Parts: sequence; structure tokens; C-alpha cells
Amino acid sequence: MTRDQALSQLHAWTKTDSLLKHARAVEIVMRAAASQYGGDAEVWAVTGLLHDADYEQWPEEHPRRIVDWLREQGQEEMAYAVSCHQTAWNLPPKSPMDKCLLACDELAGFIIACCLVRPEGITTLEPKSVKKKLKDRAFAAKVDREIIRSSVELLGVDFDEHVRFVIEALKPHAEELLSGVRVGIHRRPSLSEN
Repeated sequence: MTRDQALSQLHAWTKTDSLLKHARAVEIVMRAAASQYGGDAEVWAVTGLLHDADYEQWPEEHPRRIVDWLREQGQEEMAYAVSCHQTAWNLPPKSPMDKCLLACDELAGFIIACCLVRPEGITTLEPKSVKKKLKDRAFAAKVDREIIRSSVELLGVDFDEHVRFVIEALKPHAEELLSGVRVGIHRRPSLSEN
């Protein structure tokens, strides 16, 4: 599947700027993760791009529609990774891509939220600042902190190092990801809300 095909499907189902930017952020981080963990950069990036494609139109069914569509396209590996990111389905992550999508999705959204309340955005953001915000339950209150913690643990990496990895992956794309997004608008609903 090409990125253009994936983008076309994403735009057919998703119109909200904040959700489109979240999809782009996860695409960026998953592309970087593929390099880090030995995956196919295009497959991982497209999986990140499409993981929430059906959320806006069918939140109660998410991610059933996008999983079905991926299977129709013969993309079983992508479909399974997207299925795993819906933690309520209790599917065990099998591949590094499955684990990375879990460990990067919610965290990428949370890091973007952190950037939106900082005068210097992502430029000077450090893992300690992200961890401090994670402890503040009033900040991005609907983000499931347990999913972030357990998914990074499942990936088998140091938490601070993973946070830094996500920050560094997003940093070159700050203008694209943060422009026009207002505080309180960007947050993608957490997996526990799906």
C-alpha cells in the first residue's frame, strides 16, 4: 500500500484538523521507530497514519472499520497492529511494529499536548517535563497514563529514552504539527474512551 492510498482513505473518513495532525504525528514517530527497531519504514509509517482513520465517523466501532478496510487491501500485518492498539480488544502484540504503535500513539499525542502549553513548544522539551505533566492528572486528564507506562514497558526500553526518542522524532516537524492547533483542541481521545 502506498502512502498516497493511505492518505486518501484517511481523508475520506477524517476531516478534523486535530485528528489529521495526530495521524501525521504517529506516522512520523512510527517511521523513526522502524529505523530504530529494524522494521519496514513505509509499512510502519502507513500503519501509524491509518491507526485512527475511522475514529471520527465511528468512535464506538473504532478501529473495526479501518481494520476491515486494511484486511480488504491484503494488509494483515497493518490490520493486526491497529487492532492491538485498541487495548480493550485484549489482543497480544506480536511484532515490534505492534508494540511500537502502542508505545508511540498515546505518547505522541501527550507530547504534542505538552508542547501546546510551553512558550518554546517542543524546542526545549525534555523527558522530565513530560513525566511531570504525566503526574498532573488534571493535564490532558483523559489520556490513559497506564497505557503509556505499560506500552513502553512492553517495548522493553527505558521510559526516559523512549520519551526522548518520540520528542526527537517530532521536533523537525513542529511547525507542521503545532500550527493552528489550540490548547484543548488537539488531544485525540485516549484508547480507554474508544
